[in-house]
Order: sequence, then C-alpha cells, then structure tokens
Amino acid sequence: MPKLGTSIRIVSAVAAAALLAVVVAGTAGARPAKSAGATISGAGSTFVAPLVFQWQAAVGGALGDTLNYASVGSGAGITQITARTVDFGASDAPLSADQFTACNGCEQIPWALGGTAIMYNLPGVKNLLHMDGPTLAKIFFGQITKWNDPAIAKLNKGVTLPDTAITIAHRSDGSGTTYNLVDYLSHVSAAWNSQIGTATAVNWPVGVGAKGSSGVTAVVTSTPGAIGYADVAYSLANHVKYFAMKNNSGKFTTPGSRGILAAALSDPKPAADNSLSIVNPPKKFDNAYPISTFTYVIVPLQTSKAADLKKFIFWAVTQGQKGTYTAKLRFVPLPKPVLVVAEKAIAKIHS
Repeated sequence: MPKLGTSIRIVSAVAAAALLAVVVAGTAGARPAKSAGATISGAGSTFVAPLVFQWQAAVGGALGDTLNYASVGSGAGITQITARTVDFGASDAPLSADQFTACNGCEQIPWALGGTAIMYNLPGVKNLLHMDGPTLAKIFFGQITKWNDPAIAKLNKGVTLPDTAITIAHRSDGSGTTYNLVDYLSHVSAAWNSQIGTATAVNWPVGVGAKGSSGVTAVVTSTPGAIGYADVAYSLANHVKYFAMKNNSGKFTTPGSRGILAAALSDPKPAADNSLSIVNPPKKFDNAYPISTFTYVIVPLQTSKAADLKKFIFWAVTQGQKGTYTAKLRFVPLPKPVLVVAEKAIAKIHS
C-alpha cells in the first residue's frame, strides 16, 4: 500500500497513542504556518483531519492566514461551533433538525468526499478479503465471533482463515465516521436498522471503544484478530489491511477514487440543507464503494470573520480539492453539481 508521511503513521503499538494523540487526534492540530493574516480555528471530524492538516501550510502561503484545527470528532465539533468557541465545525454526519436549531443560524457545506475503510488485523492473511453488508452487520452485532466462520469463508473461497477470535474496535466518541458505517449497516440489515439505528453515537452490542479514528486504528494495529473502521487514509498511512466490500451490483470494490466517485454520483444533488447520502448505492452504480460519504464544514452565516471564512472555505472547495492534497489520502474532488451548491452556500456568509 502507498506510504504517506509520518503525520498519521503508527510506528509501533507502544508509540501509537503518543504519536497519534499529538499529530492526528491531537486537540491542537498540526503546526500552523507563520502568517500575519487572520487566525481561523476549527474543530471536529477526525475523518477529514488528514486532509485539513494537508491544507494548513497551503492556506498560510495562499491566503496569508493561520489555520488551526482540532481533530476531536464530529460530535465535539458540532458542540464547539454551536457554542461559538471555534470559527467552524466539521462533521461527516449531516446536522439533525435539532442540531440546526441549536446552532442558531449555521450552514453546513459539503467540502470533502471520501470512504470509510473496514480495517482488519489478520497476520498471514492477504489484504482485500471480501466482505458483504449482512455479514459485516452480524460481526458488529457480535453474532459472528471467529474469522473462519462459514459466512466469511463463503465470501473468500480458497483463502485459509484462522480460528482467531474477532475483536471489534469502535468509536467511543460522537463520530461522523460511525454515522457513515451504521448508516450503511442500517441499509443492509433490517435487524441493525431496528435495533441499533443510525447516529453519530450508538449502543454498540460488543467491542472495544476508542477515541477518534486514530484510536480505533491503534486498537486494530495492536490487536491480532481486530476489526475496525476509519477513513481510508488511516489504513494507508498505518499499513492496515482492509476489506473489498460487495456492492449492490455484486462487485467487490475498494475505497479508492473510482469507487468513491461512483458512489457520489448516486446522489449528485444536495438536499435543501446541503446534505447528501451516498451509502449503499443502487445496482446501476456498479463500481461504487458502498461506505462512502461527503463531509461538511459547519459555519455561522453571520460572523465577524465572514470575509476570512469565505476566503478559506472557497479555497478548500476549489484549490484544496487538487490531487496535490487529496490523491494520496484517497479523498476525491467534489463533483461539479456539489461544488456549485457549496459555492452558493459560501456566498451566504456575512458579517
């Protein structure tokens, strides 16, 4: 798998917590560029954090501003922008009606597009094992407890699977990545939809909780037999295996640019609140990776930093979508119809 920079790499199980707490899950963000311009602060999604950290130095050079970002999870990001303790929040889960009301004049704007990888640690077994939605739901329910279970073996004919116990790693904090996964599970499993449902935080039937995408990744990398989920950038950076997921056309697809873009095309026009849902696309989107998501920046429509926020967010949805920033992290540039909606939403921000 491609190597990324050390900014989100786990170098060992012992060093993982310290390194990732500082770099990816750290509440202070990466080192800001020196600038005499405005300081823009944000907090939220760990899913989008690798991309935002890529933007930091570029924003200093392109706009003359300093960008500080705290990778604290979507739930905390929504809380902080609602309290106006930051200039913007970031969430992979769209705001609910109650959250919009509480945020008192906020707008959510799609600004990035990516995929959630289902990671696993299974020494001696190849990368890109096959998995489907109903089987994955049973794993997260705790109904499938061994890696050589017949349901997994049936999807991976010819692969020798060990009699290893499955350890589930899930988020312990409010998470848009959790929302993306459980939204998918609710689409493919009636039992999951009725018993667990879709939210940024759910009552997990089994498993080990960890904070942030970096925390889940750390549990998976340090635990043989573990399964977990995070933005694919974390898998690539930490050399963690992940599944090829079966979509509605019957293909086993991966969270690469082709699969994520195909999923995005299944819902090309945002709703009135700018939200989009691209999990489990219909059969005709035959290359779609089924656990893909847009992620949103949340900003007050009226703010004293209107000019600086408009400039930054416009840069993020245009120049910030270039492959220089997105390609190695497996984020995909916004489709044109979504970009048009984003630009119209940015224009509404005022002093």
